[in-house]
Amino acid sequence: MKQNQVIPKLSRCLNLVCLCVLALLLTCFAQSQSADDVHIVPRSGTASRGPTTSVAPARDPSAQHAPLKPIHVDVDLVLVPVVVTDTMDRPVVSLRKQDFALYEQDKRQEIQYFMTEEAPISIAVLFDVSKSMSDKVAMERAALIEFFKNANPEDEYFGISFSDRPHFLAGPTRSIDELQQKLISIEPGGSTAMLDAVYLAASELRTAHYQRKAIVIFSDGGDNASRYNLGEIRSLVEEYDAQIYAIGLFDTFFFKTFEEKLGKKWLSDITDKTGGRTITVDNQAKLPEAAATLSREMRNQYVLGYRPAVADGKWRKIKVRVASAVGEHSLHAHYKKGYYSAAK
Repeated sequence: MKQNQVIPKLSRCLNLVCLCVLALLLTCFAQSQSADDVHIVPRSGTASRGPTTSVAPARDPSAQHAPLKPIHVDVDLVLVPVVVTDTMDRPVVSLRKQDFALYEQDKRQEIQYFMTEEAPISIAVLFDVSKSMSDKVAMERAALIEFFKNANPEDEYFGISFSDRPHFLAGPTRSIDELQQKLISIEPGGSTAMLDAVYLAASELRTAHYQRKAIVIFSDGGDNASRYNLGEIRSLVEEYDAQIYAIGLFDTFFFKTFEEKLGKKWLSDITDKTGGRTITVDNQAKLPEAAATLSREMRNQYVLGYRPAVADGKWRKIKVRVASAVGEHSLHAHYKKGYYSAAK
C-alpha cells in the first residue's frame, strides 16, 4: 500500500478513538453529577453526630423525596399532656384530678393516671436564621436566652438552625451554654426552610432519652424553600408523640413577603395539631418575656391517663374540659385533639 493512502486511514482511526474516549469521559461525569443530588433521610440512632452535620433538602418542590413515615404507638394507657392557662395567658398549676373531665369520641373516660410533677423533657430547638429575621434577630437571640434561663438542668436538647436548609448543630446535650452559643452566633441570611427543619427535628427526637418530647420553633413562620409542604408536615405531627410550640414576632400592619403574611397561620396549624401552641407578640421587646413564659409553661403540665375501650387502628378524638365551676369560664386547656389507636 502506498504511503499517501496509509496516512489518511491512520488519521481517521485516531479521530474515532478520540471521540470514543471523549464520550466515555462525558458519561462518567454525568453519572458523578447525578450521584451528588442530596435527599433528606432520617438519621439512624447509631449515626455519628457532629457540630457541622447538616441536611440539605432539594430546593425543587417537584423533586422526588422519601415518603413521610407516621409514628404509630401501640398503647394500653393513653397519656394526654394538658396545659391550662388563665385569661392572662398564665399557666395554672393548682388544679386537682377531679377538676378535669376527659372524653374519647364524646364518651367520658375514667382518669386512671394523674401527674403534675415536673419531669425532664427532650427538646429540639429550631432557630430561624433566614434573611426575613434580619431586623428581628437581636430580640430572637434574647428570647432564646430567656427560654434557656427557665430550663430544667436535666432537660436534653437538640439544636437545629435553618435558613435555605436545616442544619443540625448539636445533640443530644444538656450543655445549654454550648448550644446557646452555637445558635446565637449564626448571622441571618438566605431563604426559609422551616417545614424541612420540623421534619429533621422529628427524625432526631426518635432517639431522645426522655418519654416527654417537644419541638420549640423560633421564627416568623414564613417558608419559601422547603422540600416538604404544609400538608405533609401537618400529617406527620398529627401522629407524632411530641408537642410543638412556636414563638413568633409578626408585623400586623406590614408584611414584606407573602410567606410572612401566612407565617402565623402556618405555625398555628402545626403547633395546634400536637397540643402545643403558638405564642405571638406584636412588639419585639415582648419576645424575651414570651419565651420565658413558654419555657415555664412546658414544665407545668398535667398528664391525664386512661385506658381506651376500643383499639381499631383509627383516629380517636379527645376532648378535655376543666370541670370545676371556676375553670369552665376562665381557664383554657391546651392538648392534642386525638390519636391513632392500636389495632388488635
